[in-house]
Amino acid sequence: MRVAVFGGAGFLGSHVADALTAAGHDVVIFDLKDSPYLQASQRQVVGSILDLDQVSKAVQGCELVYNFAGLSDIEEANARPLDTVKANILGNAIVLEASHRANVRRFVFASSLYVYSEGGGFYRSSKQACELLVENYREAYQLPYTILRYGSLYGERADARNWVKSVLQQALRDGRIVRYGDGEEVREYIHVRDAARFSVAALDPEYENQTVVISGLQAIKIKDLLKMVQEIMGGRVQIEYRSPQDRLPGAAQLHYSITPYSFSPKIARKLVGKDYLDLGQGLLELLEQIHQDLPPAGAIASQS
Repeated sequence: MRVAVFGGAGFLGSHVADALTAAGHDVVIFDLKDSPYLQASQRQVVGSILDLDQVSKAVQGCELVYNFAGLSDIEEANARPLDTVKANILGNAIVLEASHRANVRRFVFASSLYVYSEGGGFYRSSKQACELLVENYREAYQLPYTILRYGSLYGERADARNWVKSVLQQALRDGRIVRYGDGEEVREYIHVRDAARFSVAALDPEYENQTVVISGLQAIKIKDLLKMVQEIMGGRVQIEYRSPQDRLPGAAQLHYSITPYSFSPKIARKLVGKDYLDLGQGLLELLEQIHQDLPPAGAIASQS
């Protein structure tokens, strides 16, 4: 089937586009910039999701639409509330409208576990609003949907805003990791390639008009993950904990500590695959990749 992937040049979107291609779909990538990961069989459309004409042309003839576009960094979204509303809420409404007009068979929206939380600021509220809009389009226009609520992602193609990548960069570059928090925070990390595979598996008919959680299989404390990195690096990395307020006023309220589950929108099912990349192996793989990208001077060689 022909699939349009909005935000397909980004971290998660590009991996999902590749997974869709591997599954035999005809993929159209729509983004503000050219994708550096574009495959020969994929088609690129450069444009804005705020432009209904551009979006409508991109989805013409598509049977499936994925929307990963918008502001995805929590701190950036909190600093730019109007831009967050435009990119995340209005942008998603425009992609929904174009999908409805094109009689798309399934609209897949990238949401977040933060929809459950009291944290997340404007990012959280924008995702909550988008989920409601997706459900409204189903009710009003019978547009089938699947909402994917992602947990904490890591892996190749992430930029410096991704927390796991920033931690590994600090370890390799500085020999020190600074964590704003006490390390007791709990996350369920999932490698982006696993998340991408599950995002394609969610096209199964049983997930139509359903909300699905895509996150790691095991919860881990931040301090335990940092110890894992420390051990992978042969113990030559110092870990320093600081107050979140030292980094950004109000930051402590943006992120959840143990669990995001405080606000309870529509209950989601968790999609679990038969196999997944082990966290330690995923960290080692990413460390080696980052090490190759860093200048040799001052870099600390990783050890397994």
